[in-house]
Amino acid sequence: MAPWIAVSLALAGFLAAAHAATLGVVYTEGGFVEGSSKKIGLLSPSYLDIFKGIPFAAPPGILEKAGKHQGWSGTLKATSYKPPCLQATLSQTDTRGELDCLYLNIWVPHPGKSVSTNLPVMVWIYGGAYLFGSAQGANFLENYLYDGEELALRGNAIVVTFNYRLGPLGFLSTGDAKLPGNYGLWDQHMAIAWVKRNIAAFGGNPDNLTIFGESAGAASVSLQTLSPYNTGLIKRAISQSGVGLSPWAIQQDPLFWAKQVGANVGCPVDDSAALANCLKITDPRAVTLAYKLDLINLQYPVVHYLAFSPVIDGDFIPDDPLNLFSNAADIDYLAGVNNMDGHMFAGMDLSVINKPLTDIKKEEVEKLVQELTLPKGTLGGNLAYEVYTANWGSNPSQELMKKTVVDAETDYIFLVPTQEALALHSMHARSGKTYSYLFSHPSRMPIYPSWVGADHADDLQYIFGKPFKTPLGFRTQDREVSAALIAYWTNFAATGDPNQGPSKVPTSWLPYSTQYGQYLEINNNITYNSVKQGLRSPYVRFWSHTYRNLPNL
Repeated sequence: MAPWIAVSLALAGFLAAAHAATLGVVYTEGGFVEGSSKKIGLLSPSYLDIFKGIPFAAPPGILEKAGKHQGWSGTLKATSYKPPCLQATLSQTDTRGELDCLYLNIWVPHPGKSVSTNLPVMVWIYGGAYLFGSAQGANFLENYLYDGEELALRGNAIVVTFNYRLGPLGFLSTGDAKLPGNYGLWDQHMAIAWVKRNIAAFGGNPDNLTIFGESAGAASVSLQTLSPYNTGLIKRAISQSGVGLSPWAIQQDPLFWAKQVGANVGCPVDDSAALANCLKITDPRAVTLAYKLDLINLQYPVVHYLAFSPVIDGDFIPDDPLNLFSNAADIDYLAGVNNMDGHMFAGMDLSVINKPLTDIKKEEVEKLVQELTLPKGTLGGNLAYEVYTANWGSNPSQELMKKTVVDAETDYIFLVPTQEALALHSMHARSGKTYSYLFSHPSRMPIYPSWVGADHADDLQYIFGKPFKTPLGFRTQDREVSAALIAYWTNFAATGDPNQGPSKVPTSWLPYSTQYGQYLEINNNITYNSVKQGLRSPYVRFWSHTYRNLPNL
């Protein structure tokens, strides 16, 4: 290579670096951190600063609240993900992760040549039944599910993800002061508070913080807005397929499950103090594996077996979530479900629904509905079965009967409690606005029957921009769905109105009201006709009024 060419290239590289927008070393309350910077595009490039593995709390003690991190000397190289919190593997025969796990990751977009300032901030809380999950999510090679790059760049918002404790180590409780529980919720709160205190140094607006999450993460989002400990920290919130009113969101009998774990690791179970002391000195991996969510030969629907969830501790969650919505009166809230959120669970409970060549029997549907309504006994089951088979006629098709199972589980587990939470938020709102949605872009799983709509967690790939990140794996219509979701979500984070903000949206989304129950149906054909009213209102009325007023057994 000629010397003048080499000099020219070096000079061009120097000038490009000089004009590249990057935060460089950032000072936080714990010390200096340095991430990595990335250039996207050639002619009109955008820039991205990425920080991975910043501690937001001290390594926690076993079954104890974490304390504040003491900081570090020098400059922390924040360039790689940290391990997830200690949890069972999906096979539940081993563990993965570490006790020292309370770290977060930050994506900061710079759309132009100058460093961004005063950006809206979106803090992600992952799902996984309070048993599984991590800040970065599942991955194929270096493609992580919760990589915030596409969302940050396309929506011009800072994206934050973080780890929190799971399973027995995150949520085991004796139901009293010995082991009050909610350690995972406290971890979430500490991450949110850390972001509030430090995000200005990364170019974020600490007064414009949105928390968002899916499934157990969505219920966590809801509970964080209801806790008095977050007053003034959260500006907006988004719950995707889960709220604090979901039947699995709160464990009503934590001592039962604490005793199960204690017995499995050889701890005394007749005294909560002795049980607590024993569990704290037991190998945490043994404690983690002492509970197993058995998905084979279930006696009842799987939703009844989710043991480790938040509890009403009289502190972080001071009362039944139904009574706490005044705490969210000034928080903008956007919530919704996938139209077949219950399909994953129905497939575990009654696998025949996914077998096209195998018929389902009416008796099987009736038995499942009876088991779903177990807390209300035979009367509840009979009434629910009547409601869900009212449109069957004398000779229902196999598809109709199988879809009925999915509808019943979707309504009970996700849709109805979400509609109740939206109504309560709207009724208690002062400055907070309320938005409702239904995500219905059909599942892309080739092994599912053609009638399956949007299954549980199907929305995740779109909100994190996978159709753009890995375009060969998706269709044009999938990119349209992803663009719409990202636009609505980031506009909402920026302004509290999904229609107003940096991104153009397909149609105007009307706020929710208890009078009309407005919601937006989100799929690959969003038009003015996608704004609808009264989402499954007959079924919402049944579960929230008729069913709830039946006596508990």
